[in-house]
Amino acid sequence: MPVTPLHMGPGLLLKALMRGAFSLIIFGYAQVLIDLQPLVALTTGRGELHGWTHTWVGAVAIGSFAAVTGRPLTNAALRILRGGARSRLTVSWPVALGSGLIGTLSHVALDSLIYRDMHALWPWSPAQPWLGAATSAQVYAGCFASGVIGAALYLGVNWRRDRRSKDARSR
Repeated sequence: MPVTPLHMGPGLLLKALMRGAFSLIIFGYAQVLIDLQPLVALTTGRGELHGWTHTWVGAVAIGSFAAVTGRPLTNAALRILRGGARSRLTVSWPVALGSGLIGTLSHVALDSLIYRDMHALWPWSPAQPWLGAATSAQVYAGCFASGVIGAALYLGVNWRRDRRSKDARSR
């Protein structure tokens, strides 16, 4: 799924389940970073579509980079959204690292199910043990469904929290 928002579906579900223990922004940033190599290959016609970035080694490197660069960017964006005020909404280092790694490792896991040119085990092995375990349609549908479920859960929890807050203030 080169450069596709479908990878965000599982991220939405994780955000709904983990709330503040997961950064959807850093997860999404990691998705973009891991797909830069395929984007360059698609636009220039040079290089591998799913090269080193789509390996477990590449995923760890890119996920770590996403955490280190994404945390300050995310926290700055949250401050700007709060009008410069000190926000209780900040991303800690553990949340940043976990979100970056979950983003890239899940990306490799999903893509390794459907792309023949992926060698997730590089540099140790050219084997593709997960290839064909699911069809493209199944992977896409799973990503889409997890996104819909995640968004519904997240919005439902927020709606319920807002209702409880309003009820408490009206008493």
